[in-house]
Amino acid sequence: MQITDTAAIVTGGASGLGAATARALAGRGAQVFAVDLPDAVGKAPVVDGVTYTAADVTDAEQVQTAVEQAAGAGKPLRIVVNCAGIGPSARIVGRQGPHDIDLFRKVIEVNLVGTFNVLRLAAAAIRETEADQQGQRGVVINTASVAAFDGQIGQAAYAASKGGVASLTLPAARDLSSAGIRVMTIAPGIVDTPMLATVSEEFRQGLADGVPFPKRLGTPEDYAQLALNIVEHDYLNGEVIRMDGALRMNYPR
Repeated sequence: MQITDTAAIVTGGASGLGAATARALAGRGAQVFAVDLPDAVGKAPVVDGVTYTAADVTDAEQVQTAVEQAAGAGKPLRIVVNCAGIGPSARIVGRQGPHDIDLFRKVIEVNLVGTFNVLRLAAAAIRETEADQQGQRGVVINTASVAAFDGQIGQAAYAASKGGVASLTLPAARDLSSAGIRVMTIAPGIVDTPMLATVSEEFRQGLADGVPFPKRLGTPEDYAQLALNIVEHDYLNGEVIRMDGALRMNYPR
């Protein structure tokens, strides 16, 4: 599917994976609507071809407004990339007692329910566009994590939410096949995003050394490149792609 002269929605589009993907899509001629929380949107850099829209992915009305903005921009809405997410860490039973149930709900709400909320509303809008010669109308790319498969200590909520995103991929692809909409998921490994900005260089190097090859952290640009490849590769559908340098997270002894 072509990228040029289409409209695209990227959630979490003000920083990290989303910002890199928004830039990459805009650079290929898409009109990009980067959706993020108001504080993040206010700090986002100006990028040609990218329009920032403040919305909470868990809020149906706000997401619907963002989808209508993208769908009404004069170009067919074809591309949606869900990057919005949070990753707090907490043990199921820690020094302060049992895991905060509200924190668990929050992680599920943002990472899984938020992803589904954008998926369902955007797909409804994409279905109304005219199909191309191959019957395609669009593609939705969601973001899981290697934690969906190799969750670590303190990642019960995060791993559960990302496991849900991974499991959503195939049924969503099957549900939306009749509308000509593909659904794919990227499961990144350790990526150098703002989430890692607070750790020491020594710790970052230790993480990089644990990657089989290449021995470095992933970059948001790596993610963006894969997202563009998925958009353009019409036969990729209903699959989760690990982007992790062959990393398999071991249980720390």
